[in-house]
Amino acid sequence: MTPVIEIQEQADLRAAVAALGARYGREYFVAVTREGRHSDELWAEAAKLGYLGVNLPTEYGGGGGGIAELSIVLEELGAAGCPLLMLVVSPAICGTVIARFGTDAQKQQWLPGLADGSLTMAFGITEPDAGSNSHRITTTARRAATAGPTGAADWLLTGRKVFISGVDIADATLIVGRTEDARTGRLKPCLFIVPRDTPGFEYHPIDMELSAPEKQFELVLDDVRLPADALVGDEDAGLLQLFAGLNPERIMTAAFALGFGRHALAKAVDYARTRTVWKDPIGAHQAIAHPLAQAHIELELARLMMQKAAHLYDAGDDAAAGEAANMAKYAAAEAAVKAVDQAVHTLGGNGLTREYGLASLVTASRVARIAPVSREMILNFVSHQTLGLPKSY
Repeated sequence: MTPVIEIQEQADLRAAVAALGARYGREYFVAVTREGRHSDELWAEAAKLGYLGVNLPTEYGGGGGGIAELSIVLEELGAAGCPLLMLVVSPAICGTVIARFGTDAQKQQWLPGLADGSLTMAFGITEPDAGSNSHRITTTARRAATAGPTGAADWLLTGRKVFISGVDIADATLIVGRTEDARTGRLKPCLFIVPRDTPGFEYHPIDMELSAPEKQFELVLDDVRLPADALVGDEDAGLLQLFAGLNPERIMTAAFALGFGRHALAKAVDYARTRTVWKDPIGAHQAIAHPLAQAHIELELARLMMQKAAHLYDAGDDAAAGEAANMAKYAAAEAAVKAVDQAVHTLGGNGLTREYGLASLVTASRVARIAPVSREMILNFVSHQTLGLPKSY
């Protein structure tokens, strides 16, 4: 299932990652999850093969590709039934932001490790009272009264974050906070690197019905003291830097959704080919075949939009990429939900058994609809930004 619009190197990458995923598969993913472990073996092998940092600059050990290549990695692992969620946050969001806006010291400290998988970084933006409104973020940073070891004033970071993936295994978390603009007095977004062992940085697991090796956490920051160089990039370019990470997040979420949508569809198609109740396999009946064909079409269409978004982003067209990334995330999530639902219905009672492994995807497929931004907020974005309709808020 190689898209014709991919260049040969991308097609080769897709085939190679698919082969890696096939060696692990859904059984590995389920076993790791049930045992309360992480996908360490798959992460290590993907790192050794150079897949984790395929989007990062070559001078820091990356592959020199872009989000287009990294989305291929996540999609194919998902299609094999063993997605690596930390690909979304560590190299895609955090690695991209640091590569584009970080200081030379930050790039040297973090990018080689993010590229070879020896370091991981979580991303903290969501707050309990802010929802999808980034303007309501209450995590704030202020300058400390006394200077730090470098002579510059340290930062004091205070706030809460929720639904932050993989904090327990991440070496640091890229936190979105707000600082006061000295000229206007208004709060503006800024990003800070907070190592996991920083005093005052607390994280607590959130009990989720979602079955995945990566856990979700609530973060509590109570006057967490950070050195001046914890700030990523320019203090006055926070919004630009923030969206530099959010667009790849949406593209990678689309890849995540497409992967498990394809995985579910493949299970259903195999079952429809072999399950015989009357004379012919059930896949011979149009009531079974047509919904599966429609699910395949919608997944392929969503992939095209994802590839468009990745191409625009990698070409540096942030404005157009923002629109396309939102559309891709929306289309992929809807296609994945439909594919999973149809797969379960195709298998009937078997669709809810552990043997076939589709039931857990019912919950997982909803994640792509609500995170990192709900489908309703994407429809708001398109109606306002693309169609020029007025806001209701």
